[in-house]
Amino acid sequence: MNSKKLIIPFCLALALSSCQSDNNELSVLEKKANVSDTIKTEEEFKYIAEQFADLRVLRYKVEDFDQLSLQQKELLYYLYEAALCGRDITWDQNYKYNLTIRKILEAIVDGNNNNTNDPEFQKFLVYAKRVWFSSGIHHHYSSDKFIPECSKEYFIDLIKKTDPKKLPLMNNESVDNLVGFIIPIIYDTTISVKKVQLDPSKDLVLSSAVNFYEGVNQAEVTSFYEKQTDKTSKTPVMQGLNSKVVKEGDKIVEKKWMVGGMYTAAIEKIVFWLEKAVTVAENAAQKEALEKLIKFYKTGDLKDFDEYCIAWVKDTESAIDVVNGFIEVYQDPLGRKGSFEAVVSVKDMEASKRIATIGANAQWFEDNSSILPEHKKKSVKGISAKVINAVVESGDSGPVTPIGINLPNNEWIRETHGSKSVNLGNIVEAYEQAAGGSVVDEFYFTPEIAERVKKCAGLADKLHTDMHEVIGHASGQIEEGVGQPHETLKNYASALEEGRADLVALYYLMDQKLVDLGVMPSLDYGKAAYDEYITKGLLIQTSRIKLGNNIEEAHMRNRQMVALWAYENGKKDNVIEKKVRDGKTFFVVNDYEKLRTLFGDLLRELQRIKSKGDYKAGRNLIENYGVKIDPALHKEVLDRYSKLNIAPYAGFIQPKLTPVMKDGKIIDVKISYPADFSTQMLEYGKDYGLLPAIN
Repeated sequence: MNSKKLIIPFCLALALSSCQSDNNELSVLEKKANVSDTIKTEEEFKYIAEQFADLRVLRYKVEDFDQLSLQQKELLYYLYEAALCGRDITWDQNYKYNLTIRKILEAIVDGNNNNTNDPEFQKFLVYAKRVWFSSGIHHHYSSDKFIPECSKEYFIDLIKKTDPKKLPLMNNESVDNLVGFIIPIIYDTTISVKKVQLDPSKDLVLSSAVNFYEGVNQAEVTSFYEKQTDKTSKTPVMQGLNSKVVKEGDKIVEKKWMVGGMYTAAIEKIVFWLEKAVTVAENAAQKEALEKLIKFYKTGDLKDFDEYCIAWVKDTESAIDVVNGFIEVYQDPLGRKGSFEAVVSVKDMEASKRIATIGANAQWFEDNSSILPEHKKKSVKGISAKVINAVVESGDSGPVTPIGINLPNNEWIRETHGSKSVNLGNIVEAYEQAAGGSVVDEFYFTPEIAERVKKCAGLADKLHTDMHEVIGHASGQIEEGVGQPHETLKNYASALEEGRADLVALYYLMDQKLVDLGVMPSLDYGKAAYDEYITKGLLIQTSRIKLGNNIEEAHMRNRQMVALWAYENGKKDNVIEKKVRDGKTFFVVNDYEKLRTLFGDLLRELQRIKSKGDYKAGRNLIENYGVKIDPALHKEVLDRYSKLNIAPYAGFIQPKLTPVMKDGKIIDVKISYPADFSTQMLEYGKDYGLLPAIN
């Protein structure tokens, strides 16, 4: 992602921190300090917590947290609270009735501890955990609505046996009315079946369940923003990033996500904690960035958001960093609306040396790219790169997380002021610790290839992420007069951009330059990266998709598009060979140099598409290579993968920060690592359930 992942009226009124008394601020901190009486430590950290449905829940560590200064710990704690206070926003953005359903699930689970051995309750509990994992009732990757395996009658009985005071009953409605309203939404397979619809033959707005639009269709939204867009501006804002579009009477309006507007109850609390973070900022640059973020939340003005992004890019010295706001547009079928996400992190000083070396050579990579000369940046500006350790992730970044981030997304800011790229080191480490070798043994043709992947893929994957984020997303430039990619390439923009960044990484992973820079021991690591990319893109990733379905998610579309295009266009020279042994299909790279040339050719074309805003060519690439799956091959992969008993998707339980108070002041902040996913979800619901059931 540029960030993944690969960044209303309310009845609950909360005062801004600037209006609160010192006593009120103290009571908030003391309440948080009393949440956990003891901080547990473990001699052996277990990365895998549990597995259910097609999901694995993992854990990650924050090494050397105790070595941080008190100021840094206090700053992390305030940013941690700000991150979690925005969690409800993502739930509501994903679907209008998600919060209602979540509050029902929380009430049932919290009051049914005696049903743990009931098979029907276990089915219900799996459904609840799937909803928590995906921040809603639609699968986080496929975007399909999933249905409980317990019977409808059993679900209704659970609701009716739950304390009504804990249920999200609004306007004095009865439990029967709640059941009559919500059960069809949960069980009916014809209601809100797709969170994000990308089928171009359908109205993408009307057929998507996301809560970004109401009472309008795709043509109306497109026309609404076309009238607002100033195509002559050299510093355009990302129109529509922080609002819901609704029709009031005959008029189309935006409901801004800001203090005093939609989601105000949650945003006011985000601001509360950000304002406390300002008081312990590490330096003036960080302080300025936080203040500009606060200003944006208060005004809702996207020019203020751009000012914040510029200030954030300039803050390159701070050890503590945060992404907080309406960032990535993957959940919007039109690619405009930013989902709330937050990532709070601390820099890994030693691991950052590798990624910093890559960033320092950004101009060399740009100059030697395969893209057309007129699409190369003459001066690559302001790329800062580092490895970070996540401390907490929320909203669109948690429980499901990116492994790399490159921001900001506004093209003119990137071209003029640069960007910041990070690799989430402790997340990658957790994935590696939780991984097994059985997938490699199953899907790679020879023991030699499998062993090279096992030996080299760990570093190769890190380098791919580094190059994708640091060089890939920061490379190339749009021709003058061409609009933002989400305007020109529309619903294909995200997949094309991820493919472009992947190709930059792939092109250089077989370049001696990385060896000469000392970041890669040999080209064997590049070969392992190529083996992995082709095998995952054409085989392994389809294990995540139901038989008969197309590929919907942008990153998956990009990976198959790149791999399949290379396979098809390399057939004449047998660059990639399809082999079958004992009824099992494999894809084997025969010529790594020719494959690199193919990657370079496709990179040139994707950059041309982006630079010129060539929607037709971009659509054809994705639709012809990135969407459809061969059904026989798909069934084979599903059968082979099912025998490995490994869930194809993973997400994380978050660490917990707890302040230690004395005489009304924080004297320390402790970190602990919860081990139970359901317990954390219930705690989050109680502590950070800031929005009403329906907004």
